[in-house]
Amino acid sequence: MTGTRTVEIAPHAGFCFGVKRAVETLEDAMKKLPEGGKIATLGPLIHNESYIRSLEARSIISVNEDEAAKRAEEATEAHPFVLIIRAHGISLSVEKNLQTIAKQNPHFTLVDCTCPFVKKIHRIAEEADSEQAFFILIGDAEHPEVKGVMSRFAGEKYVCDSVEALETALTCRKEQKNDGKIPIMAVQTTQNLCKWDKTQKFLKKLYTNAKIFGTICSVTEERQRCARELAARCDGIVVVGGKKSANTAKLYQICREECGNTVWIAEASELDAGCFATSLHVGIVAGASTPSEEIQEVYKTMSEIMKENFEEMLESQCLTLNTGDVVTGTVTHVSDAELQLDLSAGVTGYIKAEQITDDPAFKLTENFKNGDQVEGFVIRVSDIEGVAELSKKRADADKNWQNVVDACENKTVLEGKVTEAVRGGVVILHNANRIFVPASQTGVPKDGDLSSIVGQTVSFKVIEIKAPKKAIGSIRVVQREERRAQEADFWANIEVGKAYHGTVKSLTSFGAFVDLGGVDGMVHLTELSWKRIKNPAEVVSVGDELDVFVKSFDPEKKRISLGYKTEESNPWNIFKSRYAVGDIASVKIVNMMPFGAFAEIIDDVDGLIHISQIAMQRIAKPADLLEIGQVVDARIIEIDDEKKKVSLSIRALLEEAAEAAEAMPEEAATEEVVEEAPAEETAE
Repeated sequence: MTGTRTVEIAPHAGFCFGVKRAVETLEDAMKKLPEGGKIATLGPLIHNESYIRSLEARSIISVNEDEAAKRAEEATEAHPFVLIIRAHGISLSVEKNLQTIAKQNPHFTLVDCTCPFVKKIHRIAEEADSEQAFFILIGDAEHPEVKGVMSRFAGEKYVCDSVEALETALTCRKEQKNDGKIPIMAVQTTQNLCKWDKTQKFLKKLYTNAKIFGTICSVTEERQRCARELAARCDGIVVVGGKKSANTAKLYQICREECGNTVWIAEASELDAGCFATSLHVGIVAGASTPSEEIQEVYKTMSEIMKENFEEMLESQCLTLNTGDVVTGTVTHVSDAELQLDLSAGVTGYIKAEQITDDPAFKLTENFKNGDQVEGFVIRVSDIEGVAELSKKRADADKNWQNVVDACENKTVLEGKVTEAVRGGVVILHNANRIFVPASQTGVPKDGDLSSIVGQTVSFKVIEIKAPKKAIGSIRVVQREERRAQEADFWANIEVGKAYHGTVKSLTSFGAFVDLGGVDGMVHLTELSWKRIKNPAEVVSVGDELDVFVKSFDPEKKRISLGYKTEESNPWNIFKSRYAVGDIASVKIVNMMPFGAFAEIIDDVDGLIHISQIAMQRIAKPADLLEIGQVVDARIIEIDDEKKKVSLSIRALLEEAAEAAEAMPEEAATEEVVEEAPAEETAE
């Protein structure tokens, strides 16, 4: 490869007008902030992770809507609060609420940094007549800008992210509605121009009277055009911007269409030199939320990479490969069968799938990509064909074997994936080295299915090294140590009254055993429920998760007595918190006795309606007027706290109603008779 290697920054890279305005406004607010004051942004001010981290370092945090309102209400003269509305804008309801608080609390300042281009869409949505039109916005429904816009139109509205989504929505609408409403369509400020053109053409065909507003930011349009032109004449593109930035995502998509070797990074430290090993002309494109300092840092780093790659390339021309060498190559092609590598020595390397891993579930296409650096052990070299067969397994195993030996000597815990069950045990793959674990050391019960742990990533210790390069491991010894450590920590910190979240492990006739995390405790039958139960299965089942607390414990006997029911869940306490003597309750008849009827007031609390309290007249038995399941209103006439008994009366309510009827003025009664007389005559 020969020729000059260059790096070029696209025009219009970096902060757009709206972002620059928001950042400068925030900086100005910081300068004016009095001592004791706090500044926060409602959501991230801009979609750039490194900039947000720099704000957090200066104690400027991002808050959600609820926290913003709370801080605004609590602002005082000693501790004023300034809230910056992000460049993407916020919903109408949140904005109005904050404006109201700002009017009521002079120590709270609301600063609106919504981009003017976004404000324009707000006005379009607010001024649209919901009775005569429906609203369409082309954009990402989850983007904060889109959510803010859609909150400003009260009528029928749609968010579509493509012409296909728009076609589906409007075709369905045409089939269901024929109301003559006019479509009003706008677009998210950072949308792709090509996508916007397609949606406009479709809407115009379907509705000749549609009102269309081209609200893509003019800077966005120019930025996308320049990015496309630069990508078309480069053999490598670096897109710089936050991973949550919508406009950066659009730039990445545009550049990928023109240049396959396009990468998206948030900052210079993410640059991978291998991606541009053969590139002559690399372009840098940046999103609207990317600071200029960050762009310059990427430019500087990329320029150094280009220089180093060129020098390495010249040196590599003099290299020769021999069987047994360990070399590093750049991935140029990936398939499920093999990797192809550029070895920079006039030789193409390839690594077959079986020479990469012993894991049959491992997919090369999911774990490697073009530009990755891969180290391999040279198995065979063909000067005639100009190819070299490599083994990544061998290179990894040789490099990592000493780690396995050291782990055995130091009794270090390692981690690996169980790749297969073999005769007498399983095989763990750890950094390309196969570790055999006998069945007795797997932690699987005797005569259990060893294949049940195949595919799992497990912790293990190497317990024996055998030549040549053979290791015996144990999963069981690590599990035992973890259990002991867990138990020791548990008993060191347990105390009466301490709450735990556990899982029901087993049930007996006298209670339930609960796993508290490696240690079991028992909830006695009487502690499971406030009502009398005969079997714990009436309340809990094996596998249920419970919140319990320690009633007592014996560290020597390893016994723990747990409580489950609490005073807060005591039905009698719940009843007392809701009702008092004299209150009227809606109750359900649950049982009949010769002396009265029992009625359920709340779950597990019944009251007695004595036979003398059922009616105003004497009755022979409660069933003369009541039936099981009937819901009636009754007054609480007595509460016996000591015996936990409640007396109810229907009669008291009947007597009150009768007294009220008798107290009706005679004149009113006469008027009723006069008014009813014509009705009687008509009936006759």
